Amino acid sequence: MIGLEIADGDEVITSPYSWGATTSAILVNNAIPVFADVDPVTGLLDPGMIAEQITARTRAIMVPHIYGQPANMTSICEIAEEHGIFVVEDGSQAHGARHRGQRVGGFGHAAGFSCMGGKPLGTTEAGYMLAARPEIYWKAAISCQHPGGSEAPGRSSELGFPSELAPYIDSLLYTYRPSTVNAILLVEQLVKLDAENEARRANLADLLDKLSGVRSISVPSYREGDEPALHMVTLNFDVEAAGVSRDTYLTALRAEGVPAFVYIQTPLHRAPRLSPRTTGPRVMWTENLRRHGVDYTDLVLPNVDRKIAASIELNWNYIDADPAAMSSLADAFIKLEENLDELRTYERKTTAV
Repeated sequence: MIGLEIADGDEVITSPYSWGATTSAILVNNAIPVFADVDPVTGLLDPGMIAEQITARTRAIMVPHIYGQPANMTSICEIAEEHGIFVVEDGSQAHGARHRGQRVGGFGHAAGFSCMGGKPLGTTEAGYMLAARPEIYWKAAISCQHPGGSEAPGRSSELGFPSELAPYIDSLLYTYRPSTVNAILLVEQLVKLDAENEARRANLADLLDKLSGVRSISVPSYREGDEPALHMVTLNFDVEAAGVSRDTYLTALRAEGVPAFVYIQTPLHRAPRLSPRTTGPRVMWTENLRRHGVDYTDLVLPNVDRKIAASIELNWNYIDADPAAMSSLADAFIKLEENLDELRTYERKTTAV
């Protein structure tokens, strides 16, 4: 966002169905998040919902590849080009994922990737940025890392630093610096990333084959040439097919030893600290949103609500072929499917109490 000079009330269209870091990157640059609806099956930003959100103040589209699923970058980039706006990819969960055979992070003008320990490319705490043009990278660098000056070497002393930025070197900056240890850990893991992603996908295919008779849950399918990184597997629960609530189903799954959970429980447009009437602690974006008359209170995004209501997630760190683990997971889902009548009885009794 800094490298693209997005700030001062610029509008950035994004998804409210994401971890808060996606929207936080917009807020901390004094820009304004504008939320668009998603695909109700994948939870990915729906290109068909973007155009209607574009105004004269729109500067960018921020696209999270949630769960490691590749968003439809072909359509999103076409919309952005038509309107002359930037595209920023949030690839934090999608290291190595591909859309139409091309790695995510390479479609937009810039991309950010998180490398905290739970990610497909994990260190301790770190991340990396990709930029389509050198000037985007260097503008970000001088505002985020020590630029150099006086006796201290810094980014401005590096090969390739553009001379036109030299007059703007000072010590005013955010401090977004990775450690050398994390950088080494990250680079060394790149060599095994593709193989691990392939194992994640193969394990999921194995599980789905074993679950062919289970009707209570389904898993998104993807376009030809799209390959998810599968940071997590997102399932969609069919309450009508199951005849029980998702909460009852989740409780039963966990009782069978499956550590299932709901990753996004509240969409970001309903976050209390984004309300203009918040009574919580003051934060850096509160007055900025008020000044620009932003109020998400009445925003209705039905597909976001549908996805949150149906969603069940599984952490998916199966980076080697693991047929035993897939069989164990499948057995739990099959057992529930075969005993839905008992679950319905249980739910009626507990509801009555």
